[in-house]
Amino acid sequence: MGGSMRYRIAVVGVAVLAAGTLAACGGGSEPEAAPSRTVLVPGRPGEPNQTQVAGPSKAAEPTAAEVGFVQMMIPHHEQALEMSGLAPSRASDERVRSLASRIDAAQKVEIKTMRSWLKENAKAVLKAHGRNHGAQHSTMAGMATPEQLKQLRDARGGAFDELYLKLMITHHQGAITMAKDVLDKGTDVTVQQMARDVQSTQLAEIDRMRDLLAS
Repeated sequence: MGGSMRYRIAVVGVAVLAAGTLAACGGGSEPEAAPSRTVLVPGRPGEPNQTQVAGPSKAAEPTAAEVGFVQMMIPHHEQALEMSGLAPSRASDERVRSLASRIDAAQKVEIKTMRSWLKENAKAVLKAHGRNHGAQHSTMAGMATPEQLKQLRDARGGAFDELYLKLMITHHQGAITMAKDVLDKGTDVTVQQMARDVQSTQLAEIDRMRDLLAS
């Protein structure tokens, strides 16, 4: 092979390598695919081994149970906010006011997270709508009745403290029941973590409220 021919082949080879490098490093609009890998699959007796290309599987869509949990937990939390919002002007025990303030702050953040999740999973929400349709707020575990809320609004001092704690314990127990019902009935990491957080946080708060009632 002549020198000029070898030179032309070398130039072409460098150009191809450069193009490949630019394609790999460039910031195109399409996201880079997740890397795949080759795995060895043992053959049956007497047959040769084979190779297969294995890549990451697509995340499973949230289940109807997970969608329903998030949709119901929002109004459930909103009632806790309504109840806790009464404490600053009605509670006589500073510890009750402090507890109510913590519940108010934490559940506002959780509601924001839940609403964001519903927007991000609009397709799953639409698909689950038929299965979850008809769920009423009054049937959710732990919800205070309109009559109980009126009693709480009318109460002051020690009477408010006692009624607030009793209603909130029942309210928290309902949330824990709802969380238990959805745990391990889906694959969505965010919802499963929400449910576990509800369980752990509200169990601890129930213990605290029982201590306050007993003191």
